[in-house]
Amino acid sequence: MPPFQNPGPALIFDLDGTLADTAPDLLGATNAVLAAQGRALLDLAHLRHMVGFGARTLIQQAMASSGAPAKEDEMPGLVEIFLAHYRDHIADGTRLFPHVAETLERLKGQGARLGVLTNKPQELTDPLLPLLGLGGVFAAVYGAGRKPYTKPDPRIFHDVVNACGGGPAVMIGDSITDLNTARAAGAPCILMSYGFTPVPASELGADIVLDDFADLPQALGRLGLA
Repeated sequence: MPPFQNPGPALIFDLDGTLADTAPDLLGATNAVLAAQGRALLDLAHLRHMVGFGARTLIQQAMASSGAPAKEDEMPGLVEIFLAHYRDHIADGTRLFPHVAETLERLKGQGARLGVLTNKPQELTDPLLPLLGLGGVFAAVYGAGRKPYTKPDPRIFHDVVNACGGGPAVMIGDSITDLNTARAAGAPCILMSYGFTPVPASELGADIVLDDFADLPQALGRLGLA
């Protein structure tokens, strides 16, 4: 693929379920919460359908699935258990999905501007990316807590695009949250079929759905961004 026209597009990536399979370590943190409450533990198959809406929602879903829902006054303590465990094990089992590293390098080399927009807390996103070999790859990284609003609020999408230099942009994710963010922001959306979503990505109505991250450059061409 030839270089992008100047300026290249701003490619805004979700993290969990799009760039990296974070489920093993999220499972460990979630099960630390459940174990502390004497609840039955989850397996990966169940957890994958709960990821993508932030730690608090993940904990609420996990508690509800294992018995009585968490009470609101219990949530701060449960979130702290989750975060403490996750900080200590943030990349024990997390790995990039196939072809992510080389495709990002190729796109950046061709002039694309890369950003991350995730509902993972900023304090966890920042240390994780270097551990995955992605330190310095992205022009902007926006996690939950950086602004008072999160996906699918379109303001956060525009914030990260502007931090990447503005211009044409696309949201690349795996879930309805990513799609709703793109639609609210008036941007196209590419979803990955292998991510974390209770409804298959192919049924969500994205502009393009991909099975392989390596197909992303061709998909950008189909959207007129290459």
